[in-house]
Amino acid sequence: MEGRGSFATVPQNACVPPISSGRFRPAPPSRSLLRGECAIKASSSSSRADSAPAVELHGITKRFPGVVANHDIDITVGRGTVHALVGENGAGKSTLMKILYGMQKPDEGTITVDGEQVSFGSPGDAIARGIGMVHQHFMLADNLTVLENVVLGAEKLHGISGRARARIMEISDAYGLGARPDVLVEDLGVADRQRVEILKVLYRGARTLILDEPTAVLVPQEVDALFDNLRELKAEGLTVIFISHKLGEVLSVADDITVIRRGTTVASVKPADVTRKQLAELMVGSELPSPETRESTVTEVPMLTVDSLSLSATDPDGVVRAVLDDVSFTIHRGEVLGIAGVEGNGQAELVEAVMGMRIPDGGTVVLDGDDLTHTATRKRREGGIGYIPEDRQRHGLLLEAPLWENRILGHVTERPNSKGGLLDIKAARADTQRIVREYDVRTPGIDVTAASLSGGNQQKLIVGREMSHGPKLLIAAHPTRGVDVGAQAQIWDAIRAARREGLAVLLVSADLDELIGLSDTLRVMFRGRLVADADPATITPEELGSAMTGAASGTLQPSADRSDRDGAPHETRGEEEA
Repeated sequence: MEGRGSFATVPQNACVPPISSGRFRPAPPSRSLLRGECAIKASSSSSRADSAPAVELHGITKRFPGVVANHDIDITVGRGTVHALVGENGAGKSTLMKILYGMQKPDEGTITVDGEQVSFGSPGDAIARGIGMVHQHFMLADNLTVLENVVLGAEKLHGISGRARARIMEISDAYGLGARPDVLVEDLGVADRQRVEILKVLYRGARTLILDEPTAVLVPQEVDALFDNLRELKAEGLTVIFISHKLGEVLSVADDITVIRRGTTVASVKPADVTRKQLAELMVGSELPSPETRESTVTEVPMLTVDSLSLSATDPDGVVRAVLDDVSFTIHRGEVLGIAGVEGNGQAELVEAVMGMRIPDGGTVVLDGDDLTHTATRKRREGGIGYIPEDRQRHGLLLEAPLWENRILGHVTERPNSKGGLLDIKAARADTQRIVREYDVRTPGIDVTAASLSGGNQQKLIVGREMSHGPKLLIAAHPTRGVDVGAQAQIWDAIRAARREGLAVLLVSADLDELIGLSDTLRVMFRGRLVADADPATITPEELGSAMTGAASGTLQPSADRSDRDGAPHETRGEEEA
């Protein structure tokens, strides 16, 4: 199976379409092609393949111990289309795509690509048939450079140096990926890591692209640009399988939508024939949740005060730059402060400085009257800080450890995990059972590994763990990234309930609807500074997204045209519900 630091080898005869004028274009016939070096293109059945669907999955069934991940799934993906795959977390979407990508073999069923039935034993087999996948949780080696990650396993295509670098930059420039070939992946933010994954797929010449939650780290303007690019790829005959929980995006970009629930297909619909509400009900059997928070619970009691925080870092080119520049704010009891910003503008460093994972160059961090500026992370945890990290798999879980051990993480010295200086395994296991029950973590038991859970269930486990210690302050970095509408609702409900009890929340999110819907106060971060503030009751995602790119500063004023605010989250904030 392909995993971190492990990549499938691309066969030497794999076809890689060249780029011309910023678009993929079919490779012209060549002597090597006529010699049969690219068997896919040279097949005598090419005319049949041209008219056949790009991908057909029929009767796919996959079982794991205690779980049937896929059961009798049927999907037909038309050539040159964007086909959306939606379903709640744990519905089996990722398992199904791993089967199509050769990472897992189905127990039953058939796969047909370009009209020919195939059997994939590895991702290399899928790549040879022109299928590439960008995973929700990236398959990158942190200790290698961007160039090394891209060429690893595909050395025979363009070598490992000059020609490879030229090809990478050609693709990067054509698609605006902003690749920096010599930067270590461990120095990249989440958004840049995603772009490296996309670059890997394009480098290998994929004609069917599987994109798992590709917009999770993008602002609205970037989402629009991505969708324009997908339509351009579609116009060139490429096929995109688009996995997303953002139903508005699915309806705007997809040609066809397949809904999976509890491991099987329940509907195939056209976007024109279904609404967001209907699609949500097909997915989870309930209405689409909203982050809307109607009542105000903000008090006058400061809980977190950050004053003149500054932090510098040395970038990969050896240049010292300010990543946090005179950052100051206060969060009160019962208040959610939302931080908006394009990834890489200091949000991650701010979170790490408040958590004690980075020592600031200057400034102070005060929690409930106690100066924590130079306090260790464990003491901050014990002092009442809960933490939902932006990357659950890298920073929030031990993937190969059982759920009850993951429940202890970050709170090893606190009850119920320890008693009298010793771990209380029995109590920790019992509390893990409670979290699984109360937060609807779908699992066959608490002894399975965290890696066996879907992304949304992993996130619910983390939220349950962090909320179980009655925190004074919750730092929530992208708390619903990559989770379905059902898990979103549960996480939002947990945050709202704790907020009513006086919890202060520092919310960092790339989901602008979430930021606007949950926040009492909004600040915009750009190049390490808080440059703008906005009223969640009046701001639109488009206006907020514009400020995130540096186009506006100060106090953001709503535009005169509010016609796009139909059903917007904060219009009744402060009013009591009847």
